[in-house]
Amino acid sequence: MFTFLLVVQAVIAALLVTLILMQRSEGGGLGVGGSSSGLMTARGQADFLTRATAVTAVAFVGLSILLAGLATTRQSDTSIDTSLTRQAEPVTPIAPLGGDAPASEPVDSDILSTIAGQAESSGTDEEDTPAE
Repeated sequence: MFTFLLVVQAVIAALLVTLILMQRSEGGGLGVGGSSSGLMTARGQADFLTRATAVTAVAFVGLSILLAGLATTRQSDTSIDTSLTRQAEPVTPIAPLGGDAPASEPVDSDILSTIAGQAESSGTDEEDTPAE
C-alpha cells in the first residue's frame, strides 16, 4: 500500500511540474493559438490549467500528509544482522614499569613513601642527585 501511494505521489508530482511549466507567467496558458470558441481559447486554456494545477496541488499536499502519517505508523519486520560481530578478545594485563609486581596488585596509595622507599633501597638520596 505504502509503495503504491509513493508511486502515485511521484506521478502527481511530475504532473504538477508539467502543469506549472505549461503556464505562461502572465497567465496566458499554453500560448498556443486555437479557435475562438471552446476550451482551447486563451481564456479557456488559462482557466483549465489554473484549475488543473489547483486540483493537482491539493492532491499532492493531501497525499504527502497521508504518506507522512503512514510512514510514522508503519511497522516493518526488521532484524539486526549479527553475523559480522566479532567476539572481544580477552585482555592481558600489562606489567608495571618496574616489572617486579604483578599487574593484579593494587597501586600504593601513598606515592611519596613508595618513591622514598625505592630511593633508600637503591642507595641514592634525592638530595645527592644534581639538579638539571
